[in-house]
Amino acid sequence: MFRTHAIPEGEIYEILANRRRRETIKQLTVSGGSGPISLHELSRAVATRETGESPPPSGARESVYNSLHQTHLPKLHELGVVEYDREERTVQVRQRARDVDRYMEVVTGYGVTWSELYRTLGVLSLAVVLAALTDFPVVSSVDPLLWSSLFLTIFAVTIGTQLWSNRWVIAHAMRR
Repeated sequence: MFRTHAIPEGEIYEILANRRRRETIKQLTVSGGSGPISLHELSRAVATRETGESPPPSGARESVYNSLHQTHLPKLHELGVVEYDREERTVQVRQRARDVDRYMEVVTGYGVTWSELYRTLGVLSLAVVLAALTDFPVVSSVDPLLWSSLFLTIFAVTIGTQLWSNRWVIAHAMRR
């Protein structure tokens, strides 16, 4: 399984054990390096994700605001995942958030994320098809259309495998 040297695995699991911390990290990584965001804005976004309502009910937003300010952001700041300015009430994601973000991605049984697998397949298929089109020895002896069909089949099998491995998560989400 993936191991990080920046944040100990136990601390990453502690971070991920709380839904609000996970949602906070997701929200901050989505907003990216665009600078600090206000605690008010962050709490509104997290409350929207939790309730599914936009704008979220004020009670939910206040609950998220208070728990982020008092508990979750200080914890994430202490671990170096975010930069939290308690005085200004602003939050900014830090480089170490990538360690946590990697754990939030779905990982295959071989320790790579599905996105890494798809990226690798995409680059490999492009390289093979281009090699077939440019008369590269051995590879060009097979029709580029056949190579394309082969890689599309591999993508389809990979997608099917991912869906099968996540079938209970998907079934639960569809019931909501």
